[in-house]
Amino acid sequence: MTASASTTGGPVAAPLTWRVARLAHRRVETPTAQTLVLDVPGWPGHLPGQHVDVRLTAEDGYQAARSYSLAGPADGERVALTVQRVPDGEVSPYLIDTWAEGDPVEVRGPVGGWFVWRTQESAPVLLVAGGSGVVPLMAMVRARRAAGSRAPFRLVYSVRTPADVIYADELRRRVRDDHGLDVAYVYTRQAPEGWRGEPHRIGLADVNTHGWPPELEPLCYVCGPTGFVETVADLLVGLGHPTRRIRTERFGPTG
Repeated sequence: MTASASTTGGPVAAPLTWRVARLAHRRVETPTAQTLVLDVPGWPGHLPGQHVDVRLTAEDGYQAARSYSLAGPADGERVALTVQRVPDGEVSPYLIDTWAEGDPVEVRGPVGGWFVWRTQESAPVLLVAGGSGVVPLMAMVRARRAAGSRAPFRLVYSVRTPADVIYADELRRRVRDDHGLDVAYVYTRQAPEGWRGEPHRIGLADVNTHGWPPELEPLCYVCGPTGFVETVADLLVGLGHPTRRIRTERFGPTG
């Protein structure tokens, strides 16, 4: 069983079944990442932060499945995934380079009930993303705007270079237009021209400066590679954030 979205934003029990989805259209986000919009007949809805399993079946019957975060709020029977190409991966290269509009794949979900944000929440929210870990956090940002929520959001986004920023144009627009949303970047290898400071891995100063003070009891969501998530979670605890307010999601190198 899993949690899907009801009309009030609460969880609704729904069986996990494989459904046939077809690619509606795609959008290039970075040189290695694309957003894929799927039509999924019978989709039960989902909450921001949930993910789906995608399964491919070869002509000889061999199957490969991977999990991908949902990139936006529920939109009827249409869902969006943002997929990062993994070198030598079994699934992501096919989805990005070969999968054509109208072609089928199987999807199962939505999956996950802990790493979710519900639109009725009013507490401040801190989102900390490493690389493609921004995807489920962007779903929360989009859901906030769609629901007209006034919960203040802060996103701290760590990437290697400016070219690796997924949703770069949209984030710029949302900082301008979505009242109560702030975005800060940490560059680990190359910073944009004119950037103050040197490239570095995320540290205490970044989380302390761009996050919320613990006395405001924000909800903290951290998503990225395992090492990144563990580092940020430890920093948050060290700053005084209670563990019950910290939710983490991590991913490995499979693709």
